[in-house]
Amino acid sequence: EVDSLHGHIAVGVLIVQDIVVVMVMIGLSAFGAVGELGTLGHDMFMVLLRGMAFLAGIGLLMRFVLPALLHQLARSQELLILFAIAWAVVLAALGDALGLSFFFISLGSNLDLGLIGAQIGPAIVLSLFVLIGNPLIVMVIMRFMDYRSRTSFLTGLTVAQISEFSLILAAMALALGLIGAETMGLITLVGLITIGLSTYLILYSHPIHERLSPYLRIFERPIAHCEDAICGAIDAGAKVDVILFGLGRYGGIIAQELRDHGLEVLGVDFDPDVIARWHDRNLPARYGDAEDPEFPSLLPLHQSHWVVSTVRHGEVNRILLRSLRHNNYAGRIALTAHRADEARNLAKAGVDLVLMPFVDAAEQAVDMLLAFDKEKLTTQAPSSGVHGLSTFPL
Repeated sequence: EVDSLHGHIAVGVLIVQDIVVVMVMIGLSAFGAVGELGTLGHDMFMVLLRGMAFLAGIGLLMRFVLPALLHQLARSQELLILFAIAWAVVLAALGDALGLSFFFISLGSNLDLGLIGAQIGPAIVLSLFVLIGNPLIVMVIMRFMDYRSRTSFLTGLTVAQISEFSLILAAMALALGLIGAETMGLITLVGLITIGLSTYLILYSHPIHERLSPYLRIFERPIAHCEDAICGAIDAGAKVDVILFGLGRYGGIIAQELRDHGLEVLGVDFDPDVIARWHDRNLPARYGDAEDPEFPSLLPLHQSHWVVSTVRHGEVNRILLRSLRHNNYAGRIALTAHRADEARNLAKAGVDLVLMPFVDAAEQAVDMLLAFDKEKLTTQAPSSGVHGLSTFPL
């Protein structure tokens, strides 16, 4: 889900957290590297200065050099992997040379797992705070940033843990004598609990949201959502013949074919970058997630003759189907299946048309081969198209 809006926000939050931790670790390095008391201020200043210069240099490389370089290196998978390893080693060596050693190597050998057993009670309390408190804090912040409650909730679940950086920071504090071994054991146990449980929170985030959504409305703002400003609001007066969920390669081809037939298509996707590219082509598109049971109510369903989903996940399509019926959608519905059993289930659920990209593509290939043979190998091959659209009962 890293391409979704809440995925983008979550990655941004995690990166900011890591940067803050690195800055704190640089400060601790400065504190631990001092010599005589009289040189405390000077030594701390020099280490902090080198650390800030180190981060600034990396930032400039990330902004002006690495994007173009990685674009070229990505043409060879082996070269890209080699560069990644070399980049990590160079940064580690440069950081060590600047006196910014972060105790990565000694972390594992310094952990005393025998102290964990005595910390179970406090660890459970702190873990519950992290697993529940972190998402709530994120949701409150994002509420005031005008994000929808669903986006806030899914973002919050991704940060419901303390990361490995917490263990590294704690190991550094332990080596400097700032915390005791018992505290280190407590932090380690909280890390093990929250990292393990948050994995399942993320895996089942959408079903969890579906169950809790009635209680999350307090996090909704009664004004225009931030998603509208980022990803485009819907023009209430625009004509819409087909609402298409999923603007990937398959969905993009379908959208183009439908537009070539004179139909107005409103595209929907959960990737803001995809939406931006569609807007650059002056094509109507809207950010949205087919798994969001509240989202279809924001669409011009009363204008559309078809709702088409190119999403191949069965549960996503079932949620979308229920949401459309809940909003009394009277048009036709076409959903995409990856397997034959999913296609049968969708057909039993009353879907008007089931699209199967792999099967359709194979049948199209056979049709083209047979047509080519019938034309006696003439120089003009039959024109290609998207199989299944010819039977689209528009």
